[in-house]
Amino acid sequence: MFCWMELSDLIDGRVARAHNQITPFGKLFDPFADVISRVTYFLAFTSIGIMPLWVLLIVLYREFSILFLRMLLGLKGIAMGARMGGKLKAGIYMVAGLLSLALYTAQVYGSPGFSGPVPYSDMSGLTNILSTLTLIAYILAAVATILSFIDYLVQFRKLYR
Repeated sequence: MFCWMELSDLIDGRVARAHNQITPFGKLFDPFADVISRVTYFLAFTSIGIMPLWVLLIVLYREFSILFLRMLLGLKGIAMGARMGGKLKAGIYMVAGLLSLALYTAQVYGSPGFSGPVPYSDMSGLTNILSTLTLIAYILAAVATILSFIDYLVQFRKLYR
């Protein structure tokens, strides 16, 4: 499901731009749908201890703030589309999500009670590596989230005048 969500979002955006079918509704709805789906899997990863809570809070506050800015612009009849910083952030979110899924899979396969194809002792090294890579991805996601928010604030100020 995770992969389908990310791929469909990528394809949808490219098709809309290629056929010049970008609409004010799409500028608002597409990022909203992205936020709902990503926040959903981030909540799941936080609830099982893979995503740090502080990263989730940064993501949530950024998304609520951007939603508020978009509503203010909407009152003036302006739709603020996606920004390049937001697209980069989304890419980092996708990598963090994929690493989280890989880490969770390694944890399940590597648990002492699991009788799978790989012995428990062989999975601990992989789990440690994935754990480190996942944490790095989440730190990068937090930084990208903050930088993206600053970018949106600058754009908001230009559009709101």
